[in-house]
Amino acid sequence: MKAAVTAIQLHSHPSAFNFASQKNPSCFPSASHLDSSHFSRKFNSHFSFTLNSGKSIRTVLPPPMSMCTITSSYKPEEARVPPAIPIPKPPITKFKIALCQLLVTADKERNIAHARKAIEEAAGKGAQLVLLPEIWNIPYSNDYFPVYAEDIDAGAGASPSIAMLSELSERLKITIIGGSIPERSGDKLYNTCCVFGADGKIKGKHRKIHLFDIDIPGRMTFKESMTFTAGESPTIVDTEVGRIGIGICYDIQFQELAAIYAARGAHLLCYPGAFNMTTGPLHWELSQRARAADCQLYVATCSPARVDNASYVAWGHSTVVGPFGEVIATTEHEEVIVIAEIDYSLIEQRRTYLPFQRQRRGDLYQLVDVQRLNTGKS
Repeated sequence: MKAAVTAIQLHSHPSAFNFASQKNPSCFPSASHLDSSHFSRKFNSHFSFTLNSGKSIRTVLPPPMSMCTITSSYKPEEARVPPAIPIPKPPITKFKIALCQLLVTADKERNIAHARKAIEEAAGKGAQLVLLPEIWNIPYSNDYFPVYAEDIDAGAGASPSIAMLSELSERLKITIIGGSIPERSGDKLYNTCCVFGADGKIKGKHRKIHLFDIDIPGRMTFKESMTFTAGESPTIVDTEVGRIGIGICYDIQFQELAAIYAARGAHLLCYPGAFNMTTGPLHWELSQRARAADCQLYVATCSPARVDNASYVAWGHSTVVGPFGEVIATTEHEEVIVIAEIDYSLIEQRRTYLPFQRQRRGDLYQLVDVQRLNTGKS
């Protein structure tokens, strides 16, 4: 009579029960190259049966799925439509970035002069990329936005904030992510970030895509949509310090936007922001680290400094995060210039350690970049 099985112990790699070898025999080495040491080293997954007789039977299983060549069935190249662009070789591998966490007052002229001084100081400390906060030239308030909005496309006379950033970037030979300012375009207002090259010219203009409308009774109520119109386009810019994807504040909480930038070959994501005392402790660092880890690239954020008696109190904590989701540099809520080093070589290293790009399940899901799809841009 056959002995009854009273216990089954599974050791290591439960996925081996899928018996991948039946579908993919190529994952096994040929017999001519198989010795006992190789076998135990490569295929040490097993299960044991303990019989009533006390005898134990040990059976070797096929290798786990991850050890076989199965990525073709995952169709990772189809997980991004159009297909993801390989990350380009950056014009520079290492450089310093400066986050200017500025104290903002109700005096617009003072704020512009103050930002000028901070940028000059950052450049003096070796920064080749300077990032300003969201709405740095006036207080963050629906009452101020319409009154002090600037017509960026009308030129320097109609936009003193942009004129200052353009002049400084050219004179200092640096790249400036100009935080954001209220922009007037026709009868609409936008929350807009301009990117300046070292020649002083605007290389890209991002209008905040996701407007911040929040209503937590007794805690926080604010509706940007009362004054601003939402932007319509993701913005990625090739600069002297690499390919940069731009978002503004609340944009950071939408991982789809960051995924589009990663699929377009971004090295760095920059988010001028002004998270508040409710959402700041909950989501500010969490969102930055999540976007960096998800996309395996750098994320930099810059907030205004905290003004406790303001109608909208900023959380502060401007931060640089690396491609493993690690915090490289950060600060508290006071006015300060944060200097950190960016090293793009770590992106390739991290993506080698964890090859997300080759493991995406294009057979199950897709990210569609409509802008690229419609324009045919690479």
